[in-house]
Formats: sequence, C-alpha cells, structure tokens
Amino acid sequence: MTSDHAADHAVDHAADIDRHVRIYITVFVALMVLTIVTVAVSRFHLPVHYAVTVALLVATIKGSLVACYFMHLISEKKLIYAVLALTAVFFVVLLALPVVTHSDGFWIHPS
Repeated sequence: MTSDHAADHAVDHAADIDRHVRIYITVFVALMVLTIVTVAVSRFHLPVHYAVTVALLVATIKGSLVACYFMHLISEKKLIYAVLALTAVFFVVLLALPVVTHSDGFWIHPS
C-alpha cells in the first residue's frame, strides 16, 4: 500500500507543478502583452496626461501581476494586504503633496 500511496502523491505533486508552471507562463504572456501595449501607446503620440495615465495603469497591472504571482503575495495573510494598503496610501499622499502645493500655494508662504 505504501507504493500506491507514494505513486498517488507523486502524481498529485506533478499535477500541482504543472498547474503552477501553467500559471507562471500565463502571467509571463500577460506581462509581454502589457509591455507591447505600453510600447504601442508610446507610438500613438497621445497628449502627455493621457499617455502618463495609460502608462501608470499598465505599470500598476504589471506590478500587481509580479507581486501576486512571482512574489507569492496572492496566497498571503491579511496582514500583508494591510501593510500594502498603508504603503499605497502613503505613496498617494506623497504624490499629492506637490500637486496641492503647486496649484494654489497652500503651504508656500513667500518671505
């Protein structure tokens, strides 16, 4: 019976590896397609704000794919997501600071 159990375990393990490899290949193909989309959008000569918006959207999707699958964050605990969300909030706040100070000079006091 132990040989049957070992054979079943080996088959399950091989199927599990095949599933993971298939997922990695799918993510790789998605990253390549998104890279082609980024290059294609750069060739359209869009206005700067549209080009930056599309580039950031594609970069966010690509970064999420890499973080979720290659860094194995898709199977992590909720604490990791809380830390990631806090980091994203601080990132958005830091990006918003120049916009707020440049648009109306709210924090800039001329001397």
